[in-house]
Amino acid sequence: MTFLRRSLLASVTALSVLAAVPAQAQTVTLRLHQFLPAQAVIPSKAIIPWAQKVEAESGGRIKIQLFHAMSMGGTPPQLFDQARDGVADITWTVLGYTPGRFNKSEVFELPFMCSGGAEQCSRAFHGYVEKNAADEFRAVKLLAAHTHGPGLFHTKQPVTGLESLRGMKIRGGSRVINNMLVKLGATPVGMPVPAVTEALSKGVIDGTTIPWEVAPSIKITELVKHHTTFAGKDGLFTQTFALSMNRATYDKLPDDLKKVIDNNAGIETAALFGRAMDEGDRVGRDIAVKSGNQIVALDAAETQRWRRTAATVEADWVTEMKGKNIDGARLLSEAQSLVRQYNK
Repeated sequence: MTFLRRSLLASVTALSVLAAVPAQAQTVTLRLHQFLPAQAVIPSKAIIPWAQKVEAESGGRIKIQLFHAMSMGGTPPQLFDQARDGVADITWTVLGYTPGRFNKSEVFELPFMCSGGAEQCSRAFHGYVEKNAADEFRAVKLLAAHTHGPGLFHTKQPVTGLESLRGMKIRGGSRVINNMLVKLGATPVGMPVPAVTEALSKGVIDGTTIPWEVAPSIKITELVKHHTTFAGKDGLFTQTFALSMNRATYDKLPDDLKKVIDNNAGIETAALFGRAMDEGDRVGRDIAVKSGNQIVALDAAETQRWRRTAATVEADWVTEMKGKNIDGARLLSEAQSLVRQYNK
């Protein structure tokens, strides 16, 4: 009897160990969907390295399948919902593509919000979201919120001051940027980045507002010959982005794989994406210089004129937020404080 009991106990123990092995050795494939071609800056310098790091730190138990340039279907404005609904497991997209949805996060799109580089501004933005706008991302597992670097004009005709911009049809990437363009005297035309190449080539628009980093991937320096920047490190605008994960997909992961995802989420991941943007800005500007394009840097006095005109966009936003029971003035002050903090 003793022998039988020992044999039975050994068998139960062995079965328990075998049952535990599949859970511990579980592998998962996560589908990551985004709107840019694979060779663009963010896919090549941020998303792909990030995915490789996750795979390595998981010991190969997390596989990330990359779908570039909307190859899973849909449109860029649908990407956040694709992560929310599980159409994809992870998505990267521009928050401004869904106007009126990320009201608190939108403060970082206001004119001249970020000076300096995308890395510092991305740290500020992610910190801001965690403290002030986490509810806007409660439907997903937010992995990183970040910005691009200083936004500028790329136009067919030179923009040398406020007056020369007036009447131009300019692509804007969000409703806040479009409002700013109206205040500056331009005619805004809203469209996602991938549509800009065709719009420029067909004369639908006279120019576009984007940072340097995205210019090479959509052939900007071939389609326009004039670029307008601002005094010092000022950028006219920034846009905001989110790397988001389906909440149910995350919740189903075993604890050790959740930890891998957690270790590759947060402010340092936001900084990784920001650094990629900064590197891309340098490359994009160098390409324009080597192409012989004209780069106009507005002086401090002219930049201040733009600041005064664009300041009305801030006032509009604060008033609009008040109508939605959001303290826009407090959020604006909080965002500006964080930007100053990370720019030191």
